[in-house]
Amino acid sequence: MIGREDSKANDLFFTCSLIDYIARKTKNKRSAVVNALGKTSISKIYDLADVYHSDNIDTVSEDFICSSHITMGTFDNVADARYAVPSHWDIGKVYKRLILGISREKEINIIDALFEAYNSFVSDKIDDYNSSFYYDAPQNILNAFLDGKIE
Repeated sequence: MIGREDSKANDLFFTCSLIDYIARKTKNKRSAVVNALGKTSISKIYDLADVYHSDNIDTVSEDFICSSHITMGTFDNVADARYAVPSHWDIGKVYKRLILGISREKEINIIDALFEAYNSFVSDKIDDYNSSFYYDAPQNILNAFLDGKIE
C-alpha cells in the first residue's frame, strides 16, 4: 500500500468516477452505463485504472462510449439539481465505499459488487442530487443497500 489507501481501492474510485463522468456526458442513468459497458470493459477499466487515470478523462470516456455503443439518453440529474452538484469524483467516492462494503459483507468480488450497487435502488437515491442521501454516512448507505430500504 502506497498512500492513504490500498491501490485497488483507488482503482475502484477511478472506475466509479469514470462511470459517473460517462453517465453525465451521455445523460444516462449510472445503471445504464454500467450495463452497457459490461463486465469485460469494467474489469478492464478497473485493472488498468492507474494507466487510464494518467490520460485525459474526456479521451478515456469517449473511447469507452464509442466501443460500448453508449447512446445519448435523457436522464440529466445535473440539470435537475436545485443545489450544488457534487463532482464525478465526489460521487465516485460514494460508490467506491458502497462497493467495498458490499464486497466485504456479501463476500463477493469487486466487479460483482459494483454491478449490484449500480443496479440497486440505492443508485437512484445516490444520483438524486436534490436529496441528502449521497452525502450520508457511508455505513448508512451500505445499510440501506443491505436492508433493501432507507430508514
